[in-house]
Amino acid sequence: MKFVFEKLREGKYDRLVVERDGGTQEIACPKIGGIPHDMVHFAVENVMGRAGFMRRVANGEALSFRMAPNVTSDQMERLVEVMQADAISGFPPAAEMSDMYRVTCEARGVAPYPVTEQDIAALREEMARLGTLWAATPPGGTLALEFEHQEA
Repeated sequence: MKFVFEKLREGKYDRLVVERDGGTQEIACPKIGGIPHDMVHFAVENVMGRAGFMRRVANGEALSFRMAPNVTSDQMERLVEVMQADAISGFPPAAEMSDMYRVTCEARGVAPYPVTEQDIAALREEMARLGTLWAATPPGGTLALEFEHQEA
């Protein structure tokens, strides 16, 4: 299973191609600065080892914008939102991000996963690592990623 991100030369989107047994699927990834939105999903799920959008696709679900509700993936989706905001806002104190995650979950009716300040630090490190790799990817080039951590 590979997630192949393609840096498109222009426009508001890059591309994600999911390669797995039985073929490939692709989806447009919004460019958000730094790394594409779906690469934030990859970072969160890789570090946390929990099944969100990307792991659900890796486990055989169809690649789509709307997936059936699932507590674990809803928790990871909220964490993706928070980590994307974290990167855009210049990395406020980790305790503030943990609080933002809790509030975001509560606002969406999702029981929060116990995210620690160490988790936030590890997520930031992974997003920085991916950001370096993505910055080195030329327009028209690709970056292939595979999960390093098993699903918890």
